[in-house]
Formats: sequence, structure tokens, C-alpha cells
Amino acid sequence: MAVPMSIASLLQSELTEDPLYKDEGLCVLGIFGKSAMQPGSAKESLINTLADKHIFPLFGPDETDCPGGGSFIQAYYNQESRVLYLVLTSVCDNRQLLRACESLSAGIGHSDAHDFWKGAEKQHCLQLLYLFSLCHVLLLVHPTSSFDVTYDRLFRALDALRQKALPLLRAAIKDSPVSKEWKVNCRPCPPRLLFVFQMNGALKVSGGTGLTGNGTDAAGGNPDKPKKHSPRRRLQHALEDQIYRIFRKSRVLTNQSSNCLFTVPANQAFVYVVPGPDEDPVGALLGQLRANCALRENDTGMPVSGPRRYQQMRHTARQPSFTVENSSLSSAGGQLVDCTLKEFLWQHVELVLTKKGFDDSVGRNPQPSHFELPTYTKWAQVACRLYQVMIDSTEEETAELAMKVQGQLKVLEGFLDADAKFSENRCQKALPLAHSAYQSNLPHNYTTTVHKNQLTQALRVYSQHARGVAFQRYALQLHEDCYKFWSNGHQLCEERSLTDQHCVHKFHLLPKPGEKPEMDRNPPILHHNSRGRSTSSCNCGRKQAPREDPFDIQAANYDFYQMLEEKCCGKLERIHFPVFQPSTPDPAPACDEGARPPESGGSGEGERLKEKDTASHTPGDSTSLSLALSLGQSTDSLGPYGDGGEGQEKRPSLVDRQPSTVEYLPGMLHSGCPKGLLPKFSSWSLVKLGPAKAYNCHTGLEQPGFLPGSSFLLPWDVVIRCRSEEEVGLSEPLDGGPSSWPAPNKALTGKRGGVGGLGRGRRRDDVARAFVGFEYEDSRGRRFLSSGPDKVVKVLGPGGAKEPATRVLNADMPLYIPSPAQGRGLKPHYAQLIRLFIVVPDAPLEITLNPQVQPGPPPCPVFHPEQTELVLPPDGLWVLRFPYAYVTERGPCYPPKENQPLASYRVLKGILRANTASTPPQ
Repeated sequence: MAVPMSIASLLQSELTEDPLYKDEGLCVLGIFGKSAMQPGSAKESLINTLADKHIFPLFGPDETDCPGGGSFIQAYYNQESRVLYLVLTSVCDNRQLLRACESLSAGIGHSDAHDFWKGAEKQHCLQLLYLFSLCHVLLLVHPTSSFDVTYDRLFRALDALRQKALPLLRAAIKDSPVSKEWKVNCRPCPPRLLFVFQMNGALKVSGGTGLTGNGTDAAGGNPDKPKKHSPRRRLQHALEDQIYRIFRKSRVLTNQSSNCLFTVPANQAFVYVVPGPDEDPVGALLGQLRANCALRENDTGMPVSGPRRYQQMRHTARQPSFTVENSSLSSAGGQLVDCTLKEFLWQHVELVLTKKGFDDSVGRNPQPSHFELPTYTKWAQVACRLYQVMIDSTEEETAELAMKVQGQLKVLEGFLDADAKFSENRCQKALPLAHSAYQSNLPHNYTTTVHKNQLTQALRVYSQHARGVAFQRYALQLHEDCYKFWSNGHQLCEERSLTDQHCVHKFHLLPKPGEKPEMDRNPPILHHNSRGRSTSSCNCGRKQAPREDPFDIQAANYDFYQMLEEKCCGKLERIHFPVFQPSTPDPAPACDEGARPPESGGSGEGERLKEKDTASHTPGDSTSLSLALSLGQSTDSLGPYGDGGEGQEKRPSLVDRQPSTVEYLPGMLHSGCPKGLLPKFSSWSLVKLGPAKAYNCHTGLEQPGFLPGSSFLLPWDVVIRCRSEEEVGLSEPLDGGPSSWPAPNKALTGKRGGVGGLGRGRRRDDVARAFVGFEYEDSRGRRFLSSGPDKVVKVLGPGGAKEPATRVLNADMPLYIPSPAQGRGLKPHYAQLIRLFIVVPDAPLEITLNPQVQPGPPPCPVFHPEQTELVLPPDGLWVLRFPYAYVTERGPCYPPKENQPLASYRVLKGILRANTASTPPQ
């Protein structure tokens, strides 16, 4: 074998042995340890020295042997000397350490990097155990001249791992052609461990005398007296005593060598210190050349071959490389000459090759240990089986054993991973503290927001106490524990009502149609309930009843009022808003395409433009448009003269399209909805309480719940001009503006001479009086009318309200205002605009209703009924009931919070518009 190769390549190759040595046994020598940053690795250079050949390259193994920076074993078989060298290279070597650092990604976390290094260390231990299971002699190489005490922990970890994996290794080699003792102990013999240290300049030798730091000898004797041992040999002896004492105290070494991971000789040197580089490298090389070329006195010049050549080679290897004067081991100065590394090592190898074995047991009753010198073929079979189980788990036959061996690596964590053990203990102590912080001040059932807040507090407490690499793992466990606690009977229903109140039930399912609630089910089947109750009035306002906090739009805007209609306003005249009329037995909701942008720049703006266009129409145009809208028809049905222009096309509007009978609108109608879709029910209501005289301006609305003096409608005087034949075709909008009012202190005389005279024969400046009232209602059922965006109607004396309605009609009215009857709490109490009362007089007057509500800041859409521009019939007291809640495809438009501006929640101006009719009513 001329070049070294990996252990896998050696075991797979067909090695051709010399017939002279085929039947002889071989000594397996393993080399491991650490190496510093130097041109040649100390471990590989030792083999070059021992074999007297340049076998390993000067700069260490090639990077292709192990590109990831892991551990690998190289083998070199010297058949002449019958020694097989196994060299373990791992992250303990600086060259491999650099490669491992390069393989790590830049953004890897602390915990992941720790797992990487500990994984590499575990694989290094497994390969080291592989060497301890196959070698006779092991050489530990260290780059300094001091013993690294971490090896004590490493060897204790290896011993524990070996005891755990021993049954598995026995099963792997049970069919191998070796002795029974080898199969039981899974090794040819208890390996002997030798130590090789590098001189690193810590020890200075001057004049052949070894001095300590104070200038005296280590033994404390006379410094002038020549010492028997050189400083290097005295250092070796001191290291031997130190190592033996450490291993005996930690019980790595015991009396019986067969029970130990390794042994050390009791009466032979097992520590060697390699001297540092010579100051005269040229002279040192010449001396080595002279020593190698000189013939021994007993050497013959005749070349020898065969077995005698092998015996001579072995004899030469055993001979010391120095001559002894006068048969003593002393030099001229009386000091013993130090042996070479080859001489130090070969005295142990010779015991193996001569089959004497190691008798390293001590004590009163030392037990002999087993020893076997295998041939290369037998050794390779055992090594191959162990390699498949311990290192390479790709073979199917041994895959199960290999997985079990890998599972035994957990025993190393207690020995090697001290920082992880400390981190585990710290995190385990911090976990109960974090659990207590999470569960402190918790209600029995709580929402996701409370869970997240408590979890944040628990993580804050945990981070104050937890440390180390296990921090992230136990933080994830804290997440899981808190979530399990929350979801195990403590989870509150996450559904919020349309008034932004949580359901008070724990997590539950909703009953299906026709299914009854069941509390005993897990999870229970219940309807949502926020325990919020309020008092509301019916469509017309004449009856009040308590209501549950609604969770869906139908319960909020339809079901409650339908229930009260049976008791109150079911027989009243009303105007029905168009709703979805299915043509199929199973209609489907329209696909949710998201909120579409309103056409023509917004519904509110478009309606205001339409209002201006209507104001500029001729009387005939106004009459035809109002008639068409009151009949629910398109103005196109009036012919080409519908909008007063010949040949001019009219843009299609909402009423121009036929609504779908297959798909319905799942929510409420607003400016962002697709055209041509209608909901299954209307969230609005328009009922007639009676004729115009049903309202008495002196007593106000006689309905329950109104605050004292706040039930009076505001007067709206609209000027009506009589039209003669010359004035046909001329008209003027009567929108309640300042032009509709008479000059101050000027009486308007009608047929009866009164301001409100409504006779048939009218003069030019006759006035029709309508009444308007915006009603607000709070959750306690207290109601009041508003005379302005920030004012409540308050009538103290007889005569009714004096303030005109122009202020409320020409401004955006707030959808929510603070209730005048605030409770004792600090939280403000809001009242919501819920009804609009309109008294339409018996006069040639058309009042057009066009409500538009924006229940939130932009981009909240504008809500409107299913029919816009609705003309109210004359002589009636009409009540428009607004929706109780507003919902879009994206969710509910919740009432304002305490810190939100109320101006963003509004009813757009232009809700009522007055025009004169073509002919007065008869």
C-alpha cells in the first residue's frame, strides 16, 4: 500500500498482501488528537517519521476528502512492519475547523450553529469509538506540552457510549471469524493509550540543565549537581503522573483493564514530548543523514531477504538510535540520553507483534485481559461490519442497527454539552414562572387578543430568566403550552356583534336550520350572545321593545322589526322597497368580487349633480320625472321628450336595468355594489302613520320614549306660485332655501288671510307648510328630535317648534351624536339617527326622498335604499326607518369609538327635495 486512503476505500478494495506476511498478524495503530495551524499536521507527520517515508502530504489531507469540515479516517498499511495506521481527522484539527466554518451559512442562528457543532462533535465521538474498537495501540497527539483536561470528560462520554452500544456491536460482529472474547468485548484487546505532546517553547533548556521559573531544579536540590534526567524526560514523567492521577480519580482507569475504555502501562513510559525545532536546521538534517547512513557494528554488508530480512528489520527497529558508553545509559555528563519517537512507540508495538499482549491490570488480584492478533483479512471483516453500523448506514442489512446506534448518541449530551445542559436547566426553571405569568388575572374564557397579550407577558418573564441555546426551543414549548391551555375549554367565541361586542359563550358551533341548541355537546351548539340588550322602537315608532344584540344583518335590520309589525304597524300603509324575487328554487348569492369603485366619482356626488340638473328642468320635465320615479319606471318610457331634449341619449341608471332573479346581493345595497343585484330583504322601511293632520304641531309626536319637549317636528315652509296660462312651462325648485322665505315683517295673505292658508284659489306667493324631524334613539330607548347637527329640539311652551327645518336639510346630519341623557360612567353614550318623520301637506307639492348614509370615514361606501329618488304621496305623515346596523362585504361598519370623530359618520344633505306638481290636487 503505497499511498494512504480513506477507511471506506480500504475496506472496499481488494488489497493484495505479500505472501510472506499474509498469515502473520498485524498491529493496528490509531492516531487522533488536536493539531494547531502549522504547515504540516502533527498526526500525519508522525507517520512519515515512523515509516521513514514521505507518505502524507506536507499540508495535510486534500479538501475533497471531507469538504464539509466533518470527521474522516485515513488508513495506511505498512506490510513490512506489519502495522496498520488509522488517522482520525476532525474539527479538532484547525484545518477542518476552518472548512466547517466556511460551510456554515452567514445568517444561521445561535441555536442552529450550536446544533451544527454538537452534531460534528457527536460524529467525532462515534468515529473515535470506532478506533477504540479496532486498534491495539492508540496515540493521542496534542499540539502543546500541557495536558488538556477536557479529554477526561470525552473519555467518560466514550465509555458510557460504548456500554450503551455494546449489545448492538455484538450483534453486528456475531458472524465474524474472530474469537469469542473479541465478539463479547467487541475489540481485539483493551487498547493501550499513549500520549505525544509537542514542545511549544514553554520549557527552556540551557546547558543541559532544566530550570523551573525560579532558577532551581524541579526537585529542589542543588542546582550545580548534574541531573540524571533531561528536562524533557522530567516533563514526560510529570505529565505521566498527572494524567494517571486524573484518570484514576475520575475512574476512567480502574484496577481491571478489561473493564476500562483503554489502559496505560504500569512500568513503561506512555508519554512522549516531541522536541521543538532545532536552532540549526542544516546541522540537524546532516546529523540525521549521518545516523541513517552509518552501519552498525553488527550489521553485515550482505543483503538479506525473506523471513530473516523481516526479523532483521524488526531487530533494527528495536535497537536504540544511540550508542551506550561503557554499557550504561548515561552520556558524558552523566545524563540519560532521550529516546526517539520511533523507539518510544516500538516498544509497545513489539508487545503486540510478539503476541505478548498488555498486562496493565493492577491491584491485589489482577485479572488477565484478552488479547488477539488478527490477520489483515479477519480484521478487515470485523472493521467492515463495524463501519456499516457506526459510520456508514447506507447498507440495508445493517440499517436498523445503525439507526439504533445513532439513537444511543443521546448519552453524550450529559458529558459533552455542558452549555446546553445549563441552558436546559435554566429554561426549565423559567417555564413555570412564565406559565404563572400567563395565567395571572385571566378570566375563565377569553379572546385571541387577551391570549396574545398574556402570552407576550409570559414571554417577557421567560426571557428574563431563560438563557442559552435551549431558549428558542422552550419558547416554542411555552407557545404550545399556553395555546393548549387556552383551547382546552378557555377559548371565548371570537364573533363580534354588529355593535362591536364579543359573544360571551366559549367556543361553540352555530345551530343549523331547524336544529336546537345543545349545551352538553363539545363544542356546544349555541346562538351567539353578547349579553347586550337595548330598547328599540318599531318601524313607525309607536311601540318599544327590548332586543338582543344582533350578530347578523337580518336580525338587526329585519327580523326585530318584523316581529313588532305583528303587534303594531303591520296594517299601516307603506311603500315597499324592491327586493330579490327568485326565479329558481335554489338562488345563489352573488360572487364576492370585492368592493367596486362607485361610478361617476361616488354616489353622493352623482346624486348632487342630478339634483342640480333637476333644478334646471322645465315644469313639464319635473312633472314627468317625478311621475316616472313615483311609478318606479324609467324616464325612457316617456319617449324622446322625457328629458326635454330631442335626439339626446340618456345614460342608463340603476332603475334602467332589470334586477337579477338568479343571484341576490348577500349584504346591504351601497355605492360599491354591482348593479342589477337586490338583497333578499330590505334594511329600510317607509310607512305612513296617517294623513298630514295626524300630526299636531302643538303637542308634537305622541310616541313613547321621547325626552320632554323634544318630540316636535321642525316646520318647513315651501313657497308655491300659482301658474297662469302665460306661466306654463316655468317652474322653480322649492328646496327650502332662503329665496323661499318672505321678507321680514311682511305678511303673506292667502284666501283665508293666514300664513298657512291652503285654499284652492291661491295667489302668487302661497306657502305650503311641511314638517320634518330627524329622530335619534340611544340603546336605552330614549328618543329625541334634532334641530341641527349639534342641537336637540327643546320646546318649553305651547306653539310647537319655531326653528325652521332649513338648517337640517341643508347640512350633513350626524349619524351618531352624544345622548343628552348620559349615564354615570365615564364612557360616552351615543344616540343613533334611526328615523326621519316627514309631514307632506295636501298641496300641489312633490317631496322627493333620497337618503344617503356614510357610516364611517372614507373609504366607507355610501348606503342607500333599494329605490332612490322616491316621491312621497301628498297628505301623509311618513316615517323612514334607517338601518340599525350597516354592513359591507368586508364586514360591519361599527359605531364610533370614544376617540373617533363623529363628523365622519353622517347622513348626506339633500335627503329631501321639494318641487311643485303640474296640477294641484282636487
